Amino acid sequence: MKLPRSIAGWTIAVFGVLALVMGAVGLLWPEAQLRMLGFEVPATRAVGDHTGTFLLASSMAAFNMGVYYLLATVTEWRAFYRFTVVFRLVTFSVFTIAVLADIAPDRFFGVAAWEGLGAVATAVGLRLDARRGATAGEVATSEGAGTAAVAEEGTGPPGAAPADAVR
Repeated sequence: MKLPRSIAGWTIAVFGVLALVMGAVGLLWPEAQLRMLGFEVPATRAVGDHTGTFLLASSMAAFNMGVYYLLATVTEWRAFYRFTVVFRLVTFSVFTIAVLADIAPDRFFGVAAWEGLGAVATAVGLRLDARRGATAGEVATSEGAGTAAVAEEGTGPPGAAPADAVR
């Protein structure tokens, strides 16, 4: 696997690896996953208690999400990076409300914090990457190339780098 080529890419890669690992833990050792999240693990479950089924489904989703994030990192899919910032902030909000409303245990706020901090880290990475790209564009323009400014608008000549390309 190729290493990330941008700061934002590294934030997405870290989240992807952790989602993949936590998904695998939930699939292979669900009791450990529940304990980490602050949920009780009774010796036996009541008839109709589908906690295991739900954990299986959410762990598989986390595992798949980890794969998607790593794929986005390898391809440097910056539109996906921006998309994750918005929806990870939504996830942070929903999970925080769940803890405050006593729907989830207090320890579950760690999941909310992870989502929120990850979103902020990716947003900062995107900003820093854009500044680094702007600096490269200014250098190209000052050298008389003239294509960097046009490429930033997305209307450049064939072969010009898109606005969110890593330079």
